[in-house]
Amino acid sequence: MIKKFIVMGFVCLLSVSAYSQRTLGFNLPSKEDTDVSPIVKEKVEEYATKINGIIQEEKKLMEAELLVLQSKDLEKNEFNKQKAAIADRFSEKIDQRIEALGFDLDMVIQKQVRYSLLNSDVTSKEELKAKLLKKFRATKSMEGYVSYGVMTLTNNLSDNDLDRNLGYANNLEFGFKFNYQFSRTSPWGLISGVGFSWRTLRLDNNMVFAKDANANIHLAKFEGNLDKSKLRTGYIIIPLGLQYNFSKLKNAGMDIQYRDYNKGFKVGANMYGGIRMSSNNIIKGDDLNSRNRGNYQVNPFVYGAQVTLSYNEFSIFVKKDFSNFFKDNTFSNDKALIFGVGLWW
Repeated sequence: MIKKFIVMGFVCLLSVSAYSQRTLGFNLPSKEDTDVSPIVKEKVEEYATKINGIIQEEKKLMEAELLVLQSKDLEKNEFNKQKAAIADRFSEKIDQRIEALGFDLDMVIQKQVRYSLLNSDVTSKEELKAKLLKKFRATKSMEGYVSYGVMTLTNNLSDNDLDRNLGYANNLEFGFKFNYQFSRTSPWGLISGVGFSWRTLRLDNNMVFAKDANANIHLAKFEGNLDKSKLRTGYIIIPLGLQYNFSKLKNAGMDIQYRDYNKGFKVGANMYGGIRMSSNNIIKGDDLNSRNRGNYQVNPFVYGAQVTLSYNEFSIFVKKDFSNFFKDNTFSNDKALIFGVGLWW
């Protein structure tokens, strides 16, 4: 019975520490149940060893008394009655000796909770607070992202040939996003990073991008069946802006508050600028399958603004270029407008 009590006590010890860790709500990475403080483990093992020693000592004494009792040749009922009395007396004696050990269960639980939070044993409130301040400092992170958007070209003047023959257009982008929270509790942060963007214009009405004798870009009618006609341009993009996080402050203990800056609902606004990498004119039709990389008068530089609404790792955004999609007078005044979704990790 005593051994069962010891095992149950040890299980309860670890359960209480694990429960304490969960209810404090620090959103820390999960740990296996075997992640026990060395100090806690040492004290529990020492306590169990002492208890086992007490049990073995008293067990030998009780067995000696039982042998004397058996030698008296008593009636069965009387024998069982005295045997039960001996067992109760030694059980009470064992309980008294265990209680005299003075095992401080609360102290052990506190040490395990601190170890579970900080992955190290701390010996003072000052050391604990220093470790908490280090653990829950302002966020500085670099995250990967991928986004996809539907693109259209806006023109506040009269429509041109491209506007009248533009089909489905899109923007695919991936890269790295840098988050810099201004302080541990601040809802504001700086966003920046670098991305690689591929913008694709697809043409309808059997039209293709073509060059005249002077290398000027225009749209021409393709004679025959046309399966594919698109102009794809790659850019290196660098954003710079601000983000506001609406998540509530959390309590880390020791009068330390923090904001989980990468979680919750966020609103961001940024400017962006980019430089063109290359343009490809892709045409596929009757007896023709070409991919020509060259100068198609696409603007070598792009700049604009973006507004993003995010929740945890997911986002929706709208992006508007202030620069023309093409340079000089090629399809003049066409500017990209993109609506899309993104995923961060």
